[in-house]
Amino acid sequence: MLIKQLLFAFIGLAAGFAIAGGLFAFITWIGLITRLATKTNTAVHIKLFEDMVLLGAGIGNLLYLYKYNIPLGIPGIIIYGLFSGMFEGCLAVALAEVIQTFPIFVGRAKIKIGFPYILLSLAIGKGVGTIIQTFF
Repeated sequence: MLIKQLLFAFIGLAAGFAIAGGLFAFITWIGLITRLATKTNTAVHIKLFEDMVLLGAGIGNLLYLYKYNIPLGIPGIIIYGLFSGMFEGCLAVALAEVIQTFPIFVGRAKIKIGFPYILLSLAIGKGVGTIIQTFF
């Protein structure tokens, strides 16, 4: 019985490391952290950005695994949602840039003006859709 439990623990940890490694490799491949540091003129702190992403992922995994609730109330949920949404949006835009989705779309649709409004509409639609899915 002990050997079976140790084997399951090893398989679970190995799978977790593989998935986490894949996620961080993906984030690195699309250049999300370096792009954020470049856009905010804080490239000297790139190691701090990387450390905070790893720390956030580790703490998030522990909170999820042990079902620990942090009583932050409605303001805490709003702040968490804001930062989570910003990260998701940056991740989606970075991925779209890497696979050149937007430039191809703009070229084929012959869009000359209003492209920032299209991006804003996509972001608002994503946010409204998430709110509807979460609460309804």
